[in-house]
Amino acid sequence: MDNPSKEQILAASSGWVATTLNLLPGLGAGYLYQRRWIPYFLTGGAATVWFVLGAILNGDTEPTKAEQLIGIVGLFLISITTMVEAKIAHKKAKSAVEEKLQANTPKKKGGLFR
Repeated sequence: MDNPSKEQILAASSGWVATTLNLLPGLGAGYLYQRRWIPYFLTGGAATVWFVLGAILNGDTEPTKAEQLIGIVGLFLISITTMVEAKIAHKKAKSAVEEKLQANTPKKKGGLFR
């Protein structure tokens, strides 16, 4: 039995589950579901940089409501971006697997009794 390729694993996953997991808990949880490790670590790194940047820029003072809103909006943009990217990657993998399957499937001969 052959091991499935990365494209087959990605195509077999549910696109809406991956996008929902990237949106609701955020931080690339949908990438874990899709078994895509590099985008997961990049998303975690982007969120960490966003937190550290906010802490450095804020210093020792208490953040204002506007600064808190900027931080939340930034994390929301990260999760929206990962959500869209996960959906696009799922569609590409699904179409690539379907094309490969159609190329390997022999064409039926037309006939009256076949």
